Amino acid sequence: MDVEHWARIIVVNYNGGSMLQDCANALAAQTMSDFEVIIFDNDSTDNSVRDLRLPDSRFQIQHAGANLGFAAGNNRASRACRARWIATLNPDARPSPQWLAELRKATERHQWAQAFGSTQLQAENPNLVDGFGDVFCFWGFAWRGCGGNPVSDLPDDDREVFAPCAAAALYSREMFEELGGFDESFFCYLEDVDIGFRIRLKGFRCVQVRRAEVLHIGSAITGSLSDFTIFHSYRNRVWMMVKNYPALLFFPMIVVHVPLVLLQLRSSRHFSRKAAVGGIWAGIRGIAPALRSRRHIQRDRVVSSFALAKMMVWDLRKVAARAPHFIEMPSDPEPPQAGSPEAALARDQRPRSSLIQQ
Repeated sequence: MDVEHWARIIVVNYNGGSMLQDCANALAAQTMSDFEVIIFDNDSTDNSVRDLRLPDSRFQIQHAGANLGFAAGNNRASRACRARWIATLNPDARPSPQWLAELRKATERHQWAQAFGSTQLQAENPNLVDGFGDVFCFWGFAWRGCGGNPVSDLPDDDREVFAPCAAAALYSREMFEELGGFDESFFCYLEDVDIGFRIRLKGFRCVQVRRAEVLHIGSAITGSLSDFTIFHSYRNRVWMMVKNYPALLFFPMIVVHVPLVLLQLRSSRHFSRKAAVGGIWAGIRGIAPALRSRRHIQRDRVVSSFALAKMMVWDLRKVAARAPHFIEMPSDPEPPQAGSPEAALARDQRPRSSLIQQ
């Protein structure tokens, strides 16, 4: 794509069926038109791509030739991107017509932030929340905030969160490239929490945009409690913790995390214990690359252990409740007039967190 757009939207597809067409149609109906779409197909075996009708010339299909997973698919589709922003969108998500326009307005309101999340509503019941930002517990567990709660429980305005859920997220291209994108070894699941962790360690910040809404089916392709999902979630959690926790936080966390996981496995009734144990063992056996990544991540982090810990949930009761957790936001300055030198300077020098490593 030769034209420079404000955003590149990436839809990684694998056997998305009719949901992929619904997603493309919803993107074509956006009130803001300054975007391009890469539909990256991971060698689907259904007819989702073959039967797809591209709405216009802004849409392009790229074929992986194999199932590379969500993480690698987004990384490959972001190559040679000239847009200022990269948006990731699941094929089982249908954005509202104002979705991208609301995200754009949020980038102008919160010029100190470099990643933005969308309000995900359950497609089968839009009165219930599917997720309002990724929440991370100090003891090693992550979830989508407010999942299953009534929409009336959501705040009325934007909030800062630990990380955006990549089912419908927006990342600064420069930041995404600096971080090296998603960790491709994850394949899928928790890759968005992992990059969110790395965003935080580098001093970048994340905002959840209340009015940027999508209807999300959620694990429509892999199943929320399938063996595939459980295996990858447990395996990737091992790597995520090994890579990202500063040493000062890692050892207190692991002392509590291990007994909690054992208790979770012992009482498991709704998912396969075998898949979970297999995921943990695969994570331990494949830990060497995570340790190598850890050296670089910890060497380059700018946020202190104390500041990072303040961004996390400590109360274990909030894990079961899928409770939201918000981080104190800085005051937004008055935005400079569009096209002014001040606007260009603000765009190019978005500050990182002031919670710098001591």
